[in-house]
Amino acid sequence: MKHELIHDWNTYTGAEIPATHHVALNDETLRDGLQNPSVRDPSIAEKIEILHLMESLGIDTVNIGLPGAGPRAYADTEALAREIVTSRMKIRPNCAARTLKNDIQPIIEISEKVGRPIEAATFLGSSPIRRLVEDWTVDHLQRTTEDAVKFATSAGLPVMYVTEDTIRTDPATVITLYSTAIRAGARAVVLCDTVGHATPRGAHNLVNFVIEEVVKPSGEEIRVDWHGHNDRGLAIANSLAAIAAGADQVHAAALALGERVGNTPMELMLVNLRLLGLIEQDLSKLKQYSEAVSKATHTPIPPNYPVVGRDAFRTATGVHAAAIVKAYKKGDQELANSIYSGVPSHLFGLEQIIEIGPLSGRSNVLYWLEKRNVPATDELVDRIFAAAKQAERIMTEVEIQTIIASAAAPAKTR
Repeated sequence: MKHELIHDWNTYTGAEIPATHHVALNDETLRDGLQNPSVRDPSIAEKIEILHLMESLGIDTVNIGLPGAGPRAYADTEALAREIVTSRMKIRPNCAARTLKNDIQPIIEISEKVGRPIEAATFLGSSPIRRLVEDWTVDHLQRTTEDAVKFATSAGLPVMYVTEDTIRTDPATVITLYSTAIRAGARAVVLCDTVGHATPRGAHNLVNFVIEEVVKPSGEEIRVDWHGHNDRGLAIANSLAAIAAGADQVHAAALALGERVGNTPMELMLVNLRLLGLIEQDLSKLKQYSEAVSKATHTPIPPNYPVVGRDAFRTATGVHAAAIVKAYKKGDQELANSIYSGVPSHLFGLEQIIEIGPLSGRSNVLYWLEKRNVPATDELVDRIFAAAKQAERIMTEVEIQTIIASAAAPAKTR
């Protein structure tokens, strides 16, 4: 939007995240997202369709499964890896695995079958509360970490090392486990807010701590990832705070799917990164991606869901509609898409929709008719406007068309 028309307090003292900061995204929809208790596990055809939509959105990496979980998980993971290779996709695959050889071995096998290294996302619990429940010691976790990472790297797999519940893990254990993983060959570390405990300040503190106390002292080129959950409704804010602290990649899942209330929502990360100028790719298929995941997992999209919900760019309020119509009449789509929206719909292949309802003004009716090339006679406008004022909700297309047909019908003679 033209800068002189919008004073942006978000960047009043300078952007928190420099526009030159490269941010990558890892899509967890087809693995971590499917742990949501209410979802249906999509067919492999549906998963492949979603994979191609991820590619079209410029998503960098994708978790294609935990093949050690069983025969179907193994088969789907192999099929997705093969699709990436045969379709020559840019998106890079990774697989989840506990820090156990039995979980890592299937990733090695699939990698060899498809002829492409697959990053192993080896994970284990780390927080004091988890250690108490499991009767684990830090020494045990350190040995487990070293053995697993060395096993994967010796087979030629790149490794991203993950600790669950990092946000509630003490500093000494964080340093011990991540330093051990890096020495063993991991070249990416993932910091997790597994139970949605973090605030933006906490996410920033943890990422900054790991960069300063683990990554820099290692002397290695290490990618730092943030993996957040949404239990407090802070997943997007936490992810942006992690990026501001120096995180290189953020994990997310379509429609915030995942354990309990879910992970960071991927579609909203894409929207926010685009609006912050941190990514530039074409996001015109964002709604198609979200709807494909919704259909495949049997997860309805709430009407008021940001950007991809049915009502995101839809209004029937007279004052709002009138301003949008005036902006359109100036011949300025960007102005029309910004006057009553903080998210310009055209950036995501969408448009403002003006409906007619009890809170509408005559401008709603005039615009609705004009969009459909229906002559807006005073009589017709009056009829529709009167009906809208008596309605309890937004009028449907059929209801309005019925009034139009009635107004156009010749008067009956006796």
